[in-house]
Amino acid sequence: MASYASEVKKELTSLSIHPEHAKAELAAFLRMNGVLNYHDRMFSLDITTENPAIARRIFSLIKTAYRVEPLLIVSRKMKLKKNNQYLVRLQNHVKEILTNLEILAPDSGLITRIPKRIIDSREGAMSYLRGAFLASGSVNNPETSRYHLEIYSAYEDHNNDLLELMNHYFNLNAKTISRRRGYIVYLKEAEKIGDFLHVVGAVNAMLSFEDLRIMRDMRNSVNRLVNCDTANLKKTANAAAKQVEDIELIERKIGLENIPEKLQGIARLRLANPELSLKEIALQVPDGPISKSGANHRFAKLHEMAQKLEE
Repeated sequence: MASYASEVKKELTSLSIHPEHAKAELAAFLRMNGVLNYHDRMFSLDITTENPAIARRIFSLIKTAYRVEPLLIVSRKMKLKKNNQYLVRLQNHVKEILTNLEILAPDSGLITRIPKRIIDSREGAMSYLRGAFLASGSVNNPETSRYHLEIYSAYEDHNNDLLELMNHYFNLNAKTISRRRGYIVYLKEAEKIGDFLHVVGAVNAMLSFEDLRIMRDMRNSVNRLVNCDTANLKKTANAAAKQVEDIELIERKIGLENIPEKLQGIARLRLANPELSLKEIALQVPDGPISKSGANHRFAKLHEMAQKLEE
């Protein structure tokens, strides 16, 4: 059974590619997952994934943005692993493309920051976040675990730029934390996770997330109410049992006919109806109805009497 995160990514990879935004999404993929090789004074770029839909997406993004057709190589992983591995290899115009995407500086140095032209463009920001999530994002199933969405970055400045994109344009209240081998920008609020899915274009996944979230929250609310009711019933039963215990002691020691009439009436009512709540007892006393506090006061008197008789 596919995970919720894989379903989200499946929907994202099925979205149509808009030529004017393809570069922003591609930039995220290449910056976060690309491996640059230099051999015989020639550059090549590899992007590896186990997800065939993501491999096809990268292939299409490169072809759409630069009219260059990369290689797509399928290989089997180690013997114990059944999954195929998909390698998208760009061999032509590598330096020009990476320079154009502002991943590679003119002096061949690596640029880890998100380009200003993407940060300054709402549509560019949406496309970049989509690519970043596809490259190294994950989201928990809202039905089975805590609410959590995250995107991993190897570089702190890139991570901070992702945080800026998520909070500046889309008010997602994203947070960040450093990990041993990198940095993570993450969301914990269910509503904000739904907003993020909508921003990157996973509309069906967002609707599914909202349905699951509502069902989970409703189930939790029902459980809280049931637990509260159970606790109240237990409390009522324990109080009634103690009252019956006091009354039976008084009856054994001096007889109920020898106590004040009002106490006698509520005592006999409780003995006959140990399951009634204090409110129900208050409404049914022979000289009533009386208030709950009035009924509680009479039981307090009976308890005080029982304690004295027990001494």
